[in-house]
Amino acid sequence: MRKYVDEYRHKGLRRQLINSLRAKGITDEKVLEAMNNTPRHFFMDLALDRIAYEDRAFPIAKDQTISQPYTVAYQTQLLDVKPFEKVLEIGTGSAYQACILAQLGALVFTIERQKTLFDNNKSFEYLRKFPSIKFFYGDGFEGLPTFAPFDKIIITAAAEYVPPKLIEQLKPGGKMVIPVDENKVQRMLRLTRRAEGGADEERFDLFSFVRMREGKENGD
Repeated sequence: MRKYVDEYRHKGLRRQLINSLRAKGITDEKVLEAMNNTPRHFFMDLALDRIAYEDRAFPIAKDQTISQPYTVAYQTQLLDVKPFEKVLEIGTGSAYQACILAQLGALVFTIERQKTLFDNNKSFEYLRKFPSIKFFYGDGFEGLPTFAPFDKIIITAAAEYVPPKLIEQLKPGGKMVIPVDENKVQRMLRLTRRAEGGADEERFDLFSFVRMREGKENGD
């Protein structure tokens, strides 16, 4: 069994990363503190330990990635999470983003469509520190209607369009942060649910994500 150790060296590299995120325009100190308290190298292969705190995405299982720290910070800052809010995350992946949300005080409902990644997270010892994260194996396009409505929704994969079922699962005034296709990259959007239905849209920077796909994947 892997032994997870957060050494002084890791903590120093994390501080350097946080300083670089500030320099790139991340201003929410609560988000930065949550990221500084989260050992990113725990979520990655041991072979990547020495470069785990570089500000770039890295591969994980099933052709997925652990997102670039700047992207995680950017999306989380846009989401503006408050303590005790119910947050739906589409695309658990490594569970790094879910842990950041949990450290901000959110009750996190996170969906993963890849059974291998879902199972990996069930046996990931570090995640036991976060009882406020609830893990689900399912289709992100469907959301979790049983647990709706949500205060916030975050999508961590490239969507061709805004899934209407997810908008319906937002509370009036609730916000969704989602990267939507714009040619070969994605435009980060923040949608705010209107009381009468539909949502108001804000447009932000361009990013590059792995594809958001419908359905579930069972095989290895």
